Amino acid sequence: MIKLEHVSKSYTAGIPALNDVSLDIEEGEFVFIVGDSGSGKSTLIKLLLKELEPTEGTITINNKKLNKIKRRQIPKFRRKIGVVFQDFRLFALPLGQNVAIKSDYDKEKAEECLEKAGFTLDAEKMPQGLDTYLYKDLDKNGVNVSGGEAQKIAIARALYKNAPFIILDEPTAALDPVAESEIYSRFSEMVTDRTAVYISHRLSSCRFCDKIAVFDHGSVVQVGTHEVLLADTAGKYHELWHAQAQYYDEKAVKSN
Repeated sequence: MIKLEHVSKSYTAGIPALNDVSLDIEEGEFVFIVGDSGSGKSTLIKLLLKELEPTEGTITINNKKLNKIKRRQIPKFRRKIGVVFQDFRLFALPLGQNVAIKSDYDKEKAEECLEKAGFTLDAEKMPQGLDTYLYKDLDKNGVNVSGGEAQKIAIARALYKNAPFIILDEPTAALDPVAESEIYSRFSEMVTDRTAVYISHRLSSCRFCDKIAVFDHGSVVQVGTHEVLLADTAGKYHELWHAQAQYYDEKAVKSN
């Protein structure tokens, strides 16, 4: 379980990026963190990864207060977290090694994770399968992948790690909302035994989550399911959803 109690974080001039945030994320929940740019989502992730310390309040993960974790213990702590950032990096190595982040790996598991992430391992695109090099830095026959394909590989990497806690910080930014929704409709089924937090300013995948926390100007202003929050016509979630809904519908029409 992840518990934030009255957490605030200020950077400069005392202006809080997060302001008195309290939020419970139960073990095994798939939670969607949504809000406009600058609402505090990225700061939250940095606090959960212990890249930053809160100005006020406490964060507890599995009954362990993060402020009690010593610097030398941070690498071990982070090994229990699978993270996909928007600015992730792939390497000029074979596809399978990019998924597993090591040369000796379970090929069947790597293929399964790629499939779950929506990456098609076809002979034309990846002639050597998992042994196909990405990019041409180390192999002239290496394959260049698109931004969307790269993000699917990054998601497969997080799945392969099999960490009990997964954070996805806008990892599908290069995909349109419909493609993003397709990935996360499958992803929600993959994390049934893990705790997953997905951060985005786009709402196309919210309906697949167990719970949604809506951030606005550094504060949590709503928490609930997609149906409950959408029914609150005066709420921030209703405003965000209807501001984006037409775009989803247009994309859906174009894809049919």
